[in-house]
Amino acid sequence: MRKSPLLLLFLFILYNFSVLIAQNKEISLEEIYQGAFKVKGLDKLHSMKNGKQYTILNIDRASGISSIGKYDYKTQKKLETIVSSSNSIPYFTSYEFSADESKILLATEIQSIFRRSTLGVFFLYDLNSKSIIKVSDSKIQEPTLSPNGSKVAYVHNNNIYVLDIASGLTKQLTFDGEKNKIINGVTDWVYEEEFAFVRAFEWNSDGSKLAFIRFDETNVPEFSMDVYGSKLYQTQTVFKYPKAGENNAVVSLHIVDMDSYRITEVGLEDPYYIPRIKWMYHPNYLSVQTLNRHQNKLNLFEVNVTDLNTRILLEETDDAYVNVKDDLTFLEDDSFIWTSEKDGFNHIYLYNADGELMNQVTKGPWEVTKYYGYDQKEDLVYYQSTENGSINRDVYRVRSNGKYKKRLTTKVGKNAADFSADFTYFINTFSSATTPPEYTLHNSLSGKKVKDILDNREVLSKLGNYKISPKEFSTIPINGNELNMWMIKPKDFDASKKYPLFMTQYSGPGSQSVSNSWMGTNDYWFQMLANEGYIVACVDGRGTGYKGAEFKKVTYRELGKYEVEDQIAAAKKLSELPFVDETRTGIWGWSYGGFMSTNCLLKGNDTFEMAVAVAPVTSWRFYDSIYTERFMRTPQENPSGYDENSPFNYPELLKGNYLLVHGSADDNVHLQNTMRMVEALVQANKQFDWAIYPDKNHSINGGNTRIHLFTKITNFIKENL
Repeated sequence: MRKSPLLLLFLFILYNFSVLIAQNKEISLEEIYQGAFKVKGLDKLHSMKNGKQYTILNIDRASGISSIGKYDYKTQKKLETIVSSSNSIPYFTSYEFSADESKILLATEIQSIFRRSTLGVFFLYDLNSKSIIKVSDSKIQEPTLSPNGSKVAYVHNNNIYVLDIASGLTKQLTFDGEKNKIINGVTDWVYEEEFAFVRAFEWNSDGSKLAFIRFDETNVPEFSMDVYGSKLYQTQTVFKYPKAGENNAVVSLHIVDMDSYRITEVGLEDPYYIPRIKWMYHPNYLSVQTLNRHQNKLNLFEVNVTDLNTRILLEETDDAYVNVKDDLTFLEDDSFIWTSEKDGFNHIYLYNADGELMNQVTKGPWEVTKYYGYDQKEDLVYYQSTENGSINRDVYRVRSNGKYKKRLTTKVGKNAADFSADFTYFINTFSSATTPPEYTLHNSLSGKKVKDILDNREVLSKLGNYKISPKEFSTIPINGNELNMWMIKPKDFDASKKYPLFMTQYSGPGSQSVSNSWMGTNDYWFQMLANEGYIVACVDGRGTGYKGAEFKKVTYRELGKYEVEDQIAAAKKLSELPFVDETRTGIWGWSYGGFMSTNCLLKGNDTFEMAVAVAPVTSWRFYDSIYTERFMRTPQENPSGYDENSPFNYPELLKGNYLLVHGSADDNVHLQNTMRMVEALVQANKQFDWAIYPDKNHSINGGNTRIHLFTKITNFIKENL
């Protein structure tokens, strides 16, 4: 039946009205923090040795089934499911192949210890026999297959064990491990947090030797936290935590001969810190990196494990500090690739086997942000850098002599690569502020796209129903520097109106908050705030990363001085905009960002009317030795640097509205920081708001915690800004 013109007009109006309504949907805190906008990715990607296939972990949470799928690079077709959880194979959440790819370690029942460390039950699956064995009946740490796949080394109760797979026999290698005293083969709290590794043992290339670091924590002061739980009496967690200026663990390096199980200590010159060990290409040579306490002198040692002779291959010094990275790569003749910022920017260098510089591979006023590897056959070095602007990332290749350089990615935003084992292909992960992550296959030599793999168009489609305003990227001239900035305006922005300004930042040394990449979880919250009528802005001030060593290290010995000056100056500059209400300026931050927001509210009390600080440091005297001393030296050497920027030393400056939040079980930034700040404000008779989340760590999450936390913060902003 033909529809009447009037009915057609009605349907047209109804359709457009429904589209308009859909596009004006408000983002809710429940959607944000329950993962409604989560993006898809390629989980636990592993390139097979042949360079032709790769594997990824597939987890179906609804059915509780996990599996490892094998895919062909060129066709992108799934070839097989290598292993899947079943009645005989437990549900697993991670995996690791043996060097010959005949066996897989499957991780189950994973239990978090601290930020990176875990305990778990591990199974070894044999791809040929389809058999599976349990590595240990106990929960263990860091199980690692020997290169020939015949043994598994792991740590249990601070001691190292080795399982011989063929016989099923387990050998205990160390016997002095003791909680809060001696650790063998895994790191202590501060190494894990600040040098970013847990496994402190390494197999050599033929499995004949095992090197490990031993930590003697005997003289490290203890820190304790009450855990309230649900029992009648609270319990207490006690662990070793070296605060700035206090004793660190005494570290030593040891070699295990796997034929005799004899353990030998390696004598090293003044190894105050041993942040990295790595076997060289030749199985009898081990490289060891050591740092002095000030972290401004790094030595790279070569250890001949047959006679324990050592020599220094490379020494790096800096007026401030030397960064520890994971880029060291040994070639077949034990020449090596190294990254350093010794010329003012982070670049790639090639040294011969005697530690003599052969060539600076990359150079220029930009940063190498990731070293991917070296194709020795084609003499090509692959890396990621900021050559296309510090807020962007691109993937490049270049010969070891610095010539024949080519940009392999074309889209402007954040590009990251995962290369096949033979460097034939790379899977590029691209995102920008307007494009959620998409995965594409590329030829490594030309950069040409071979195939699309995965995108997140459904996320974009879903967001089409919501009020979303684009991030506007720019720079802002502050204190003699052009600082990177983004701004989000309300969807219905009216330039004739006045809006309150809400600033977000982190500001820690070497960090970056202004990045042309897809939205993180809190970005959706910023969108929500913008559509509540706020201008949301973010400025990366001095001390942040990817703009050269001088820009980053200007805050040395003065954390919280120049960064705070920049945020205050940026707030004043932004308040001059005709659409910003200069009487309504707020700032927030978490961790280092909370330290900053607190300082900004106090030192900038004529600029900021409101601040939120979550898990803030309030004195660097309370924070750990490695991080703090890297940037500040010790409190004994630099008392003014510590105290002049510690906000509880000047609580009388508080004029605006202040919300202070902390988790009671924060093993990183201890609740002590907030308690001292609270006491200072009380004694200064300053009113403020605060909240403690019981038994929550530095991330303050679990269950409804995040929703509750951000509801509290959002309400505080609405009531006070």
